[in-house]
Amino acid sequence: MNVTPRPTELPPFKPLPQKPPSVDVRREPGGTIYLRSNHALAPMHRSIAHLLETRAAAHPERRFIAERTPLDGGGLGDWRFITYGEADARASSIAQALLARGFDETTPLMILSGNSIAHALMMLGAMKARVPVAPVSVAYSLMSADHGKLRHVFATVQPSMVFAEQGPFHARALNALPLDGVEIVTSLPIADRATTPLDELLGVTPTSDVANSLDRIGHDTIAKYLFTSGSTGMPKGAVQTHGMMCAVVAAQEALRTETQAPDEIPESLEWMPWNHISAGNIGFNNNLHAGGTVYLDAGKPLPGLFDETIRNLREISPLTFGSAPIAFNWLADAMERDAALRDRFFARLKFLAYGGATLSQDIYERMQALSIAATGCRIPLITMYGATETQGVTVVHWVTERVGLIGLPLPGITIKLVPNGTKLEVRVKGPTVTPGYLGRPDLTRAAFDEEGFYSLGDAAKFVDESDPEKGLVFDGRVTEDFKLVSGTWVSVGTLRAQAVSAASPLIQDCVVCGHDRDYVALLAWPHLTAAKEICADASCATPRDTLGSPGVKAFLCDRFAAHNAAQPGSSSRVRRILLMLDPPLIDAHEITDKGYINQRATLERRKHLVERLYASPPADDVVEITC
Repeated sequence: MNVTPRPTELPPFKPLPQKPPSVDVRREPGGTIYLRSNHALAPMHRSIAHLLETRAAAHPERRFIAERTPLDGGGLGDWRFITYGEADARASSIAQALLARGFDETTPLMILSGNSIAHALMMLGAMKARVPVAPVSVAYSLMSADHGKLRHVFATVQPSMVFAEQGPFHARALNALPLDGVEIVTSLPIADRATTPLDELLGVTPTSDVANSLDRIGHDTIAKYLFTSGSTGMPKGAVQTHGMMCAVVAAQEALRTETQAPDEIPESLEWMPWNHISAGNIGFNNNLHAGGTVYLDAGKPLPGLFDETIRNLREISPLTFGSAPIAFNWLADAMERDAALRDRFFARLKFLAYGGATLSQDIYERMQALSIAATGCRIPLITMYGATETQGVTVVHWVTERVGLIGLPLPGITIKLVPNGTKLEVRVKGPTVTPGYLGRPDLTRAAFDEEGFYSLGDAAKFVDESDPEKGLVFDGRVTEDFKLVSGTWVSVGTLRAQAVSAASPLIQDCVVCGHDRDYVALLAWPHLTAAKEICADASCATPRDTLGSPGVKAFLCDRFAAHNAAQPGSSSRVRRILLMLDPPLIDAHEITDKGYINQRATLERRKHLVERLYASPPADDVVEITC
């Protein structure tokens, strides 16, 4: 885990070709603040379906999407590609097949498969036919024990067609659904179930019906139903229009300060699932807008799976790289051990992007040390903040050394900060915001305030009240924060990021405990590889022995003693820690398929561990921080 020492004199950042921050701020007497970018929104595409046709006409032979071929004996082989021209033609065939069945805005397509070329073709073909697409988390099919979330999504969408590319893998999930009258499309047949081969749809010859359908698509046309992670109950289906998705593309284009070189083809590597806005909308649509090539990564930041990501990065030098913060931790570990991997990763890289959670200061500094070692320069890190219901709403589009920022409003977006207790609650209005929830007018009404602003349930604050253009910083979930018995508020989101950073590389993630208690404590998931190195005791034969070793306990005591010494009050000091081996469960709403932890659900499910944390005297596996 050795990292290149941080030099006293830091080298410059690579240039970031983005406009500087410029924001209009209006403060109301009651404390409400309105923020809007002074940068005008760029021209918007008519739809994502029209954007595909435009890019295919401009460069039909350019590679669009790449995926590895499956090997007969298991595993993955070489890359296979589909070009823009091929993708457009095959999407038109699928659109014609759907239109011939009488499909339209009232007959949704539900997709159970993960990211793939076939998934992209079905999605784009449905868009051309004005058929709303509902991509569903693969975890709901393949990891769930009861398929409760899948059944809920199915009942909400009421699809006329379901696409399950690897049919047999989804057989058990399909058996849990009431599929009478619903057509199942697969690439592999399912025993004892009638299915339509994908090749049958791809073999249809497009007619003028497809062009006529495209003529009827505008910004208000529904393109998708994306489901929230279900952190506070069953997932909600947020309506996604073509205008919403095109507005995010236009907003980011409005911040560019230089045009893309004609011979520069952006390459990116994507593991995050397309049933989320970050990859399925923002990543996918921006790659399409840039005429780039996206390589689909079968790896994930999990034990045994991240090796595939590393294999891919040995072959790809991305222009940009975006991921969840958890992936940067794993990537830093790998590059610190492998200079060749590090140098290839940074060879063409212009900036790093993260989202969905706060990046810890420790990971930021490790990535900068790696960039300096590879290129002699620091690398800009940007982030976009938003939600399933809003797409992106703020972005950090300038070079900064500070992590935790969520930036300033994207062009076209208005942010409203409303006093809520001791915090400012974030609300948003603009062309990227959903018109509502599928089948739930009650939830739609409750989500918007009297001025039509959508409430995200998050809090934010200015880095510098006297200089708003330094940006906003995430200030936690309004509903996650709690009070100690003393009445002191604990900012969960802030402390969680601080704790992961303080104990890096041992702690991967944690939940913050202490509601109506005397002090703050943590339930934490450890990085077992790091724990073994810290333990340095060959006699520890099991993970439990390793986590309970004197070396690991001393590491936590030292790191959190230093953390506590730097904190001004009890609300940010950690007194006890319990390391857990039991992973978070998706069926219990503890984790999303992108790896984000749900604080509330985890504490509810693990009440017994919370009681263990606060027992007197503490149990043997509870680490007590005495400073």
